Amino acid sequence: MIIEPLGGTWTEAERAGLARVLAECVAGGASIGFMLPVDAAEIAAYWAKIEADLAGGWRVLLVARERASGEIVGTVQLAAESRRNGRHRGEVQKLLVRPGARGQGLGRELMAAAEAMAAARGLTLLFLDTSEGAAGACALYDALGYVRAGGIPGWALNPDGKPAANVIYYKTLAPGG
Repeated sequence: MIIEPLGGTWTEAERAGLARVLAECVAGGASIGFMLPVDAAEIAAYWAKIEADLAGGWRVLLVARERASGEIVGTVQLAAESRRNGRHRGEVQKLLVRPGARGQGLGRELMAAAEAMAAARGLTLLFLDTSEGAAGACALYDALGYVRAGGIPGWALNPDGKPAANVIYYKTLAPGG
C-alpha cells in the first residue's frame, strides 16, 4: 500500500474511489455520519466539500492506495484548528478502510501517517470520536495509545437508525514528532 496526501483537484477516478470507500464502510455499519440506504448524491456532496476545504490548508486528506492498481482503499483526515488558541491541536476524522482491505494493519498505518503529518505541522494534541460498539473502532484507538476522555449517550445514529453513544479520545504527541 501507498499512503499519500490527496490535495489539489481530484480526478474522477479519485472521486469515485473515495465514494466507494465511504459507501462500503457505511453499508458495513460504520457510524460516520451517513445513514442506510447509502445516498450517492449525499456522499458526492460530502467529498466535494472536503475537496474544497483542502485549499484552506487546515485540512489534510490521506489516502491509502493499492500499489499495483492505484485504487483507493482507505482514508483518514486531519483537521487542524485555525484559531490561534488552538493551533496546537487537530481532529482525526473519517478513518475509513474498505471492508475487503481490513485486517492487514491499514488502519494503524493510516493513523501513524496522520500522527506523523500532525507532528510535522507542529500539532501536539490530537482528538477524535468514534461510536461505542461494532459501529466504532474503540479497540484500534485503545491499542494506538489514545486515551478515553468520556462520551455522550445517544450522540449519533448508527447507519441503521439506532442511537449510539460515542467515545471521545485524545493523544498527546511529542513536539516536533
